[in-house]
Amino acid sequence: MLEKLTNTFSSIIQTVSGKSTITEKNIEDTVERIKTALLEADVNLRVVRRFVNSTIEEAKGEKVLRAVDPGEQFVKIIYDKLASMLGDAKTDLHLKGPDTQSVILLLGLQGSGKTTAAHKLAYRLAKEGRKPLLAACDLVRPAAVEQLSQLGEKIGVPVFKEEGVSAVRVAKDALDYARKNSLDTLIVDTAGRLQIDDAMMAELVDIKKALSPDETILVADAMTGQNAVDIAKTFDERLSLSGVILTKFDSDARGGAALSLKTMTGKPILFIGTGEKTEDLEVFHPDRIASRILGMGDIVSLVEKAQETVDREEAEKLQKKMARNEFTLDDMLTQFRQVRKMGSMQQLMEMMPGIAQQMQGRDFDTDGMKKQEAIILSMTKKERANHFIIGPARRKRIAKGSGTSVADVNKLIKQFEKTKLAMKKLSKNRGMQAQFMNQLGGASLDMEALARKFGR
Repeated sequence: MLEKLTNTFSSIIQTVSGKSTITEKNIEDTVERIKTALLEADVNLRVVRRFVNSTIEEAKGEKVLRAVDPGEQFVKIIYDKLASMLGDAKTDLHLKGPDTQSVILLLGLQGSGKTTAAHKLAYRLAKEGRKPLLAACDLVRPAAVEQLSQLGEKIGVPVFKEEGVSAVRVAKDALDYARKNSLDTLIVDTAGRLQIDDAMMAELVDIKKALSPDETILVADAMTGQNAVDIAKTFDERLSLSGVILTKFDSDARGGAALSLKTMTGKPILFIGTGEKTEDLEVFHPDRIASRILGMGDIVSLVEKAQETVDREEAEKLQKKMARNEFTLDDMLTQFRQVRKMGSMQQLMEMMPGIAQQMQGRDFDTDGMKKQEAIILSMTKKERANHFIIGPARRKRIAKGSGTSVADVNKLIKQFEKTKLAMKKLSKNRGMQAQFMNQLGGASLDMEALARKFGR
C-alpha cells in the first residue's frame, strides 16, 4: 500500500526530524525531494504545486526557523499538508434513520470493482445494524446480476433482480420492495463501460432521477492514478457525486489517485478497498493514511482491527490463563488464527510505528506461520496441553505428520516456551501496551524476532 511513496517520505522524514537547526536551504531541498516523489507517484501537477508553495511558505516562517525543535516542527507541517491533500478528516455516509429508506447509488467504469464494492458496503452496513438490500441494475455486463446474487447470498443480504425490464424499472421496483419489507438501505449496482459514453450517462441520470439517492458514490480503481481524477470530474459534472470509493488500494504502490482526488474534485474519499475479502473495506481516514505515508504507522487502525476480529470473551480467558502460566500450544494455535483474521501480515506491519520504513518492500514470512500451525495440528491434545511430554520420538512423528523437519518442531517449541514466559510477564502490565498486545494476539508474534528481522 503506497510502498514507493512511503519509502521516499520515510527517508525524507528521517533526514529532517531531530535537526537542531533548519535553514531555508534545508527547507527548499527537502520540498524539492517531496515534489519529485509526488510527481513520480502520479499526483496531479496542480496539486503538487499547491502543496509545494504552501509548505515552503509556512515552513520558512519564524514558527519553524526559530522553534526549539525546528526539525519536528517542519515534519508536523509536512504531515498537516499531506492530511489536507487527502481530505483533512474522515467523511461519514449521510443516511436516513432506520424507519425509512436510504439509497446509495454506485457508479463507475467497468472493471473498477463496483459489484464487489457493493457487497462489501452492504456487509459493513449490516454489521452496523442496518438492513440493506442490493439492487442488480447492471444489465449490460454478462453475469453481473448472477455475481451480485452470489455475493449477496454469501453475506446474507437479499438481492433484488428482474428480467426483461430496464435498469430504471429495476431500480424503482427495488425501492418499492425495500419499503414493503422494511429494508432501510438500498444499494444500487449500476452498469459501467470500458469508457464513458452518452448511453451509460443517460441511463445513470434516469436512475438517479427515479431514486433521489442520499449518496451518489463513484467507485474508482486506485491504480489508475490521475485518470481516476478525470473520471471523477466527468461523473461529477453529470451526476453530482457525494464521494468516492477507491478500490485496489492495497495494490496501489504510488498513491496518485488518493492524493489528487479531494483537491481536484472537492469530493471526499469515503472508503478504500484493502483486499479481496468481504471485510476488506475500510473507512478512509486522511490523517491515518498521511501517518502511514510518512512511515509513522497507524496504531489506531491496528487496535480497531484487533477489536473487530478478536473475541473479547476469548481474549479475557486467555489473559487469565497467561497470568496463571497456563498458556498452551492450543492457545498459540488460536492466536495464529486470530492474527490471520486481521488481514495480511504485510498490512499489519505497515501499521506499526517504526516498522513500516524498516520493511523496504520486503514480504513478511507468512509461510513460517502456516508451517507452525501445521506442526501444532499434527500434535495430539495431550501434547498441545503439555509440551514437556514431546520427546525425540514424538517430535519425529509430528515432523512427519506436518511435512516439516524435527528442527522446525524444535524451533516452534523453543519459541513457544519463550513466548509463554514473555506473555506471562506482559499480562501483569496493566498499561495500554499489554492490553493492545493481548488483543492483537501477541502470543503468535515474537516482537524481538521482528525487531531483529527488520534491523532495529
